[in-house]
Amino acid sequence: MAILPLNLYTAAQVRELDRRTIEEFGIPGATLMERAGKASLEQLRTHWPQAQRLVIVCGVGNNGGDGYVLARLARKAEMYVSIYQLGDDSKLGPDAQAARQMLLDSGMEILPFQPQALRSADVVIDAIFGTGLSRGVTGQWAEAIEAINACGQPVFAMDIPSGLHADTGNILGVAIQAHVTATFGGLKQGMFTYLGPDYCGEITFDSLSIPPEAYHGVAPSARRIILEDHITKLPSRAKAGHKGDYGHVVIIGGERGMPGAARMAGEAAYRVGAGLVSIATREKHASLLNLARPELMCYGVESAEELKLLLNKATTIVVGPGLGQDLWGQTMLAEALNHSHPLVVDADALNLLASQPHQHNRWIMTPHPGEASRLLNINIEEIQADRFAAVQALQQRYGGVAVLKGNGSLVCATNHPLGLCTAGNPGMASGGMGDVLSGAIAGLLAQGLTLSDAAHLGVTIHAMAGDRAAREGGERGLLAGDLMEHLRRLANLQQMGQ
Repeated sequence: MAILPLNLYTAAQVRELDRRTIEEFGIPGATLMERAGKASLEQLRTHWPQAQRLVIVCGVGNNGGDGYVLARLARKAEMYVSIYQLGDDSKLGPDAQAARQMLLDSGMEILPFQPQALRSADVVIDAIFGTGLSRGVTGQWAEAIEAINACGQPVFAMDIPSGLHADTGNILGVAIQAHVTATFGGLKQGMFTYLGPDYCGEITFDSLSIPPEAYHGVAPSARRIILEDHITKLPSRAKAGHKGDYGHVVIIGGERGMPGAARMAGEAAYRVGAGLVSIATREKHASLLNLARPELMCYGVESAEELKLLLNKATTIVVGPGLGQDLWGQTMLAEALNHSHPLVVDADALNLLASQPHQHNRWIMTPHPGEASRLLNINIEEIQADRFAAVQALQQRYGGVAVLKGNGSLVCATNHPLGLCTAGNPGMASGGMGDVLSGAIAGLLAQGLTLSDAAHLGVTIHAMAGDRAAREGGERGLLAGDLMEHLRRLANLQQMGQ
């Protein structure tokens, strides 16, 4: 991915940026359109330097106007350009209408859309819908998008793939599947979560030379999480430091048949720097869990009183990996909630909380969409339909910090911008990955990070570790345990200068 800004915006906010630029800073909309066309031509040349034949499909909004400008500039650059219109061009706004007229005045022809024309293109350009689309795509629009997706040629989207919801990353019936998307003015938040990344392909950005002051009046809706923003929060280690200085994480979990989850969380806590890690598990598992990782201290805990004695030594608690939802799991969760230590709540602990809601300001909740649906008592489709709203609802209902896992994981903490992680890969869709995340976050909490800092850093270290592991051996067959050494390296990034 190209170097991109960190701030993310909703479609309404991007429109406000445009308004401020035009009305308060005196830059005409036509000038912004011209700049978008020029930036698009530059990206086309960068990504497809040998391309000579362009087919540009335009709609009737400003996105279509951007397409007209690109067509004129590409033809001036001696490329072969065919331009096709979808919809009634009489509905074009003034700037797009002017761009269309300039194109016609240059001697170029605009034709009704013809699917067969796509076969002659080196690259097909999508300039059909912009960021304002919120309705389902139907009729000739849907047919054109389906034809573009099926044509077998590279596809370049201007600003956003048509049919992708700019705010949520949802598909509005059908959407362009772009190889490259050149977006302008402000990054749209929906391009980076749920289905957005799959449909955008590689994302490039051009500010269109909007004055920095124009952004000052529009607070971003979210911010991309990058390691550099948070790794500095990890305290340096004194030469005279000892294990007690770096926290004691207690992992509660490992019901019968599920001991591995607690084991994975425990090693992850160690790998990011926790000083001590104990596992509270069923009696029959205690003697087995540390055979492959003897640094873990494993205790058979069958009662609340036994757990209480262990938790009195803890600085941080993880509850949920392999916990189960039977009486033992209920008892363990209830005791964990009685303590004042920072908590990471995951897996079955979340499912138990869904039936007996609590609110705390000292925990980090890490649900995947299925767990989030139970916590909010809505279906998974509603969670994924607006992940930004869902993570905010989780935080408001349950307190503390909420992490909504998935493609483009989100972190919501009070008085902090919504965080979105753009690292990670499909290979991480395998058992145990969530347990590694909960352990990593707890290990960072144990070293003194705040709830918000630990959640943001833990999410990004976890995702980046997955990416590094995938680069070594591929995404398919990636195991949670493959992340461990990479967690260690990333947690030491400042010191190692990598």
